[in-house]
Amino acid sequence: MSNDIRIKKGLDIKLIGEAEKTVEQAIISNYCTVRPEDFHGVIPKLIAKEGTSVEAGGTLFYDKANENIKFSSPVSGKIVEVVRGPKRRIDALRIEADKSQSYKDYGKFNVDAAKAEEVKEHLLESGCWPFIKQRPYDVIANPEKSPKAIFISAYASAPLAADLDFTLQGKEAELQAAVNALGKLTEGKVHVSVGKNSNSPLAGLSGITLHKVSGPHPSGNVGTQINKIDPINKGEIVWTVNAQDLVIIGELLLTGKFNAERIVALVGSSVQKPRYFKTSIGSEVATMVYDKGVEKDGNDRIISGNVLSGKQVQADGSLDYYSNIISIIPEGDDYEFFGWTKPIFNKLSISRALTFSWLNPKKEYALNTNTNGEHRAFVTTGTYEEVFPLDIYPMQVLKACMYQDLDEMEALGMYELAPEDFALTEFVCVSKQPHQKIIRAGLDLMLKEIG
Repeated sequence: MSNDIRIKKGLDIKLIGEAEKTVEQAIISNYCTVRPEDFHGVIPKLIAKEGTSVEAGGTLFYDKANENIKFSSPVSGKIVEVVRGPKRRIDALRIEADKSQSYKDYGKFNVDAAKAEEVKEHLLESGCWPFIKQRPYDVIANPEKSPKAIFISAYASAPLAADLDFTLQGKEAELQAAVNALGKLTEGKVHVSVGKNSNSPLAGLSGITLHKVSGPHPSGNVGTQINKIDPINKGEIVWTVNAQDLVIIGELLLTGKFNAERIVALVGSSVQKPRYFKTSIGSEVATMVYDKGVEKDGNDRIISGNVLSGKQVQADGSLDYYSNIISIIPEGDDYEFFGWTKPIFNKLSISRALTFSWLNPKKEYALNTNTNGEHRAFVTTGTYEEVFPLDIYPMQVLKACMYQDLDEMEALGMYELAPEDFALTEFVCVSKQPHQKIIRAGLDLMLKEIG
């Protein structure tokens, strides 16, 4: 099979507000927040209690279902609050960061001389394991099972996505160390995908199978790449790791420090000066958003992640555990009376009815959060298939999830899917159905019933 992957189906959503390739040090955040909801399906069991001090890399909690999976603190400091929800559910841990950071020393790790079990134990103990996810189910990988392959996407195609070629510059040593460690954990290949014309630091690594990807979004989604390279059958497992998280894993192996540093892109049409910031996981978004970023009194939505699959956060919120983008776009809470009856030139649509975005495919738009319609029953239009490159029937999968037919979900290819794979179909859906939420519920049902 050719190592080149060319995606034809999809949609590039070109938005105003791409980050300029300059990196600034963000204002040092006074507080760091870790939310267990970022780790889907994990029921946290606290180790660090309120009022105790932790080092960066010190264990905060572990997964109640698998005590070996531990979650580390991104910073050193004092736990000032354990936020609880209904039935005393742990919603967040808020840490007051020390002015001078101290790190728990896990020791330098010789990957070449280590066995697979030793690598696994080291990643579990240090809190790096949550960076490894698995398909099926798009949850943290089960360390007791072995994957047939590992996939890493170093090509980001989502709207206003951070340029991974830029953010990973100079991190070749950390990336190589992480790839060497992951290679010990599978008998299969470590697949790395980069842009066709990119200059990615990952392209020169050893121990990988390199793929060059081209085409519209979602060509950069790891789910698209799995489907085109090595699809998942029943009983098979693959692991996925975000390229940005490889750096944290690699630095831990080389230095013994859990350094949760992130290069975050502040993007969107509401941002006065889109650019990159150096910060850490769980930092307050205000340290980046309001530093020559956006107007405090503006009617904008702040999203941790990209505009298609990210999570809305408040101005006093925090960067989630896996994101390397903060997107800020206007809040779409205004409505144009009979706006659908006249020609539209300032909105993106794959339909040619009253919209003319197809006349200028390179135009950038300042879109807001308005869905331009209300929730209604599914309408068969064929638009999902135009933007869905996987060899799967999208509408049939969505309906099978809604009426909870496990056999049909399995037969239609649910094992390969994650909610982000349906972000584009949700964007173009004339029925305004919450596709990602439907897929997530279907995956949770399969995990519970099939495991």
